[in-house]
Amino acid sequence: MRRAPDRDCRRCPRLASFREEQRAAHPDWHNAPVPSFGAPDGGLLVVGLAPGLRGANRTGRPFTGDFAGAVLYPALGAEGLSRGSFEARPDDGLELLDCRVTNAVRCVPPANKPVGAEVAACRPFLEDELRAGTPPQVVLALGRIAHDAVLRTLGLRLAAFPFGHGARHELPDGPVLFDTYHSSRYNVNTGRLTPEMFAAALGAAAAELRRRATAA
Repeated sequence: MRRAPDRDCRRCPRLASFREEQRAAHPDWHNAPVPSFGAPDGGLLVVGLAPGLRGANRTGRPFTGDFAGAVLYPALGAEGLSRGSFEARPDDGLELLDCRVTNAVRCVPPANKPVGAEVAACRPFLEDELRAGTPPQVVLALGRIAHDAVLRTLGLRLAAFPFGHGARHELPDGPVLFDTYHSSRYNVNTGRLTPEMFAAALGAAAAELRRRATAA
């Protein structure tokens, strides 16, 4: 069984304080740790950074209500990893197939920037995503912080598996790890990441998942 932080988790005082500010300002928002979304034992695990203030922190579903989700979820659909239409709201009926989406940090951080201690505090929950139940065969890390969080959670040296967009890493006794730049508005607007680049990285991860299913 996977652990999950409770609604009033106080592992990270700075995040808990910010969450209380948002609850006072927006009492109708989710304003709590955001649970993972998708197939409980999905073969592909997508790991993001943290909930966006007006995205998952508002809606309660990862990558829902912000720019990053508008890149991620259509790309999952194009690879046959979802059913239904993504309409940027948690009741849109979207279903993920053999895929699960989570974040390295479950609570929204100020300025969308968690600190290292906050990533570490959330590590037990990521560990369960990576190890509990039927572990994922393939992981797609959205950005360096997510990449590093996966490696640290699995007890692996960062220097042995350097982050790079489009990189593929065979992890010992673990999943295959693929990297992509985060699908944030900033990365797309600055041209660091294009939707085509993101689709290619996700496509490589999806192809690995299909290859493993065929070989099983």
